[in-house]
Amino acid sequence: MQSNSISSSKNFRWYGVITLFVIVAISYVDRINIAVLITDAAFLNHVGIAATDRVSQGFLATAFMLGYGVSAFVLTPFCSALFGVRRSLVYGLILWGVVTWASPMFHSYGMLLASRILLGVSEGPLFSLASAYIKAHFRSDENGKPNAFVNMGTGLGLAIGYPLVGYLLTQFAWDTSFHVLGVLNIVLGIPLVLAFVRMPPVHADGVKPSSFGEAMARVGGIVKGALHTRHLFLITLLTSAALAYLWGSSNWLPTYLREARGFSMREMGWLASLPQYATVLAVFVGGVLIDKVGRERVPFIFMGASAGVALSVLMAINARDPYAAACCLVAANFFWGLQSPAIPSTVQYCSRPEHTASAFGVTNGAGSLVAGFMPALMGGVIGAVSHVSGTASTAAASAASASGFFAGFALLIGTQVVVFACGLLLWLRDRTHGAAAVSGSQLS
Repeated sequence: MQSNSISSSKNFRWYGVITLFVIVAISYVDRINIAVLITDAAFLNHVGIAATDRVSQGFLATAFMLGYGVSAFVLTPFCSALFGVRRSLVYGLILWGVVTWASPMFHSYGMLLASRILLGVSEGPLFSLASAYIKAHFRSDENGKPNAFVNMGTGLGLAIGYPLVGYLLTQFAWDTSFHVLGVLNIVLGIPLVLAFVRMPPVHADGVKPSSFGEAMARVGGIVKGALHTRHLFLITLLTSAALAYLWGSSNWLPTYLREARGFSMREMGWLASLPQYATVLAVFVGGVLIDKVGRERVPFIFMGASAGVALSVLMAINARDPYAAACCLVAANFFWGLQSPAIPSTVQYCSRPEHTASAFGVTNGAGSLVAGFMPALMGGVIGAVSHVSGTASTAAASAASASGFFAGFALLIGTQVVVFACGLLLWLRDRTHGAAAVSGSQLS
């Protein structure tokens, strides 16, 4: 009888993991909704953005990431301490569902920016809360699969989001996507959390801070714990560059396919989803690869995968055939997916056990803040090059726009140069550290 109860408990914890996977997926649909909408003239007119104002278009994604990065870094300890995992998820779903649904009511660019920042703030603690759930239900030697499964929601959300929003945009008015996604968050997400996300009694409530000062002290503890991590700056820089590729490519991919490669709205939706399916597959392959090569060789994954991403993007820029360019971007996302699970693995390898969670919070929060500027930076380059190359004729203007996108996507290659350099330095420093440790043991 007791064994049946234990087996049932072990099975039930996976329902919570599946719930978190679904919530991560729908949260990523929310995030890239704007990336598709900026291809629609009616939406741009509504918020007062010119079709050629690439900086303002890109900054809509940057605004989200700024709110997200600050929230992931600062708000997460308050959520876990004051509300616990389950209630924090429910409150977050309510907030980002309402913000998403109400976004079409904002008739100015400034108000829309504020709504994107608020959406980022409400979604910021999600991955940390998911980690807390997994840590409470799974031992350290069995948490690889649930962590990978939850993270695969990232790619699936992007893969579903592009064609879904594209379909809604072609069949209905642009504001329909906001209303559908806002309702989806609340109607689908909240019942799943209430039904399946349950913390063990010892983790259910936690120790709530008795004062604001104590709450702030806990936030300070995150920073202090992270400072004990080896190679903290290198890992944070690497994380920033890796996330810069993700957010730069995912936010400009629909517009690139539409304007630089000439695909229709319907074609754009499914073509933009293919790189995301490649990411989902590669995240799984990358997790298996990490276990095969050993933790000390993980930097080679960064170096090899970043070289693959850079070469694939370079081929996409120079490809004459639009479908060949799309295939190259699929390959680029596959290589990016290989390096994605290596980031938390490196944090775990370089940090003390008691500081792993805080180190990941700092690297992910800081990385998100830095990477958040990539969409706006790409928009600036796209707009500047298009303006310089532009002429009066329609055909020449179209070619100038395409050259702007090629220049903007070239920045993605730069992010991978940084990832490669960080991976090389991590390997060299660990090699030096290992040699020093061996030499010290021989002398003793």
